[in-house]
Amino acid sequence: MIPAAVTRRVLLCCWIAILAEGYDVGVFGAVVPGLLAYEPWSLSAVEIGGLAAWSLVGMLIGATTIGVLADRVGRKNMLLVAVALCALPQLGVALAPSREVLGLFRFVGGLGLGGVIPIAAAYTIEFSPPAKKSRNYGIMYSGYSLGIMLAALVAVLSLDALGWRWVMGLGFGAVILVPILAVALPQSIEQLAASGQTDRAAAEARRLGIEPPPPAVPAAARAERGEREGFLDALRVVFSPRYRVATACFWLALFCGLLLVYGLNTWLPQIMRKAGYDLGSSLMFLLVFSLASAIGGIVVGLLADRRGQKPVLVVCYAVGALGILALMFRGPMVVNYLLVGIAGIGSISTSLVLTGWVAHYYPARIRAAATGMALSFARVGAIVGPIVGGFIAGAGFGYRANFVFFAVVGGIAALAVAALPLLRGESDGAPEPEESVTART
Repeated sequence: MIPAAVTRRVLLCCWIAILAEGYDVGVFGAVVPGLLAYEPWSLSAVEIGGLAAWSLVGMLIGATTIGVLADRVGRKNMLLVAVALCALPQLGVALAPSREVLGLFRFVGGLGLGGVIPIAAAYTIEFSPPAKKSRNYGIMYSGYSLGIMLAALVAVLSLDALGWRWVMGLGFGAVILVPILAVALPQSIEQLAASGQTDRAAAEARRLGIEPPPPAVPAAARAERGEREGFLDALRVVFSPRYRVATACFWLALFCGLLLVYGLNTWLPQIMRKAGYDLGSSLMFLLVFSLASAIGGIVVGLLADRRGQKPVLVVCYAVGALGILALMFRGPMVVNYLLVGIAGIGSISTSLVLTGWVAHYYPARIRAAATGMALSFARVGAIVGPIVGGFIAGAGFGYRANFVFFAVVGGIAALAVAALPLLRGESDGAPEPEESVTART
């Protein structure tokens, strides 16, 4: 039995780490109008999309690298490294003397951004009761949407007065989270046990009031079963006959989901300006987008626990795609805010719960690594989103073309989730991992 206090502590630690990531992700989209108006650089829409992609390239590398290292050298240690890598480069971004230097610091920050999510996902799944995994994951990941909302709010209040450098530089303040997490976050018991550190795992379990895990399988026995260490083991499992179809579906759905998240985060304010709204109103759309996704993540997580991940996620992606498509037609402000909120739920909220399902779907020993691999592939979609959005914005197709493109992507995500196979014939789409080193509640 995992004590509720331990679950809450882990959730809070992961939440604040994800909050910092959300600010870093959202702030670039929030300052796009300021960057386009920054005369010393004279950036075009296509060049803005390219700059946004630098951070996402870093995420692609960081998701796999840090995720695999977390399962080998410690999830807690690598989460601290990832948060530091998110925060420290933001000072360099704020002081960048050229677009090239800004892109370089965004790339370095992206390395950390890519590592936070798979580790936080693994922690949340490990320390949550089986019946509340999706709900807790939605609560944890609401920090991501609230971080984007915070970036939008800061931009609304200060972009005109202080400029884009100050808005982006505030992300440096997240460095204070590193010592806080170092004290408050417990070690991952399942990672310690899976890496053969049974005594440390048992000691940490006793300290937290959790039943100690069973002894780890000796390395020789794992070798006889054909298991390998680290990345090779994770790679073998995710592409094994048991998991390969699910892996393809997860990766495609997350590819589309992150394309939506990062494409809309980057270009939504500018698209709405092209639709005729002023800067303040355009940034408010980003704020509504992120606030709705924060609340929606918790609601979608609750529904997924009760009704099953698969049907809930298919419906949410499909409804989100319809909401995005409906934004083509300019209506009353209240209706537009509602549609933007639906788009946020159908992109960010749905993708975050899907990521939690990835972390729960595969064996515990490769949880962070498998999640990191899926997110690394998905980061390609995250790179494509801002670039295609910039291309559409600069090619003169009109703002409606953006909504058509993003709606089609949402529809593909819904189809990919619909094709996901369920393990062990369970109808709820939330199979228990075949291996676990933590006690069942």
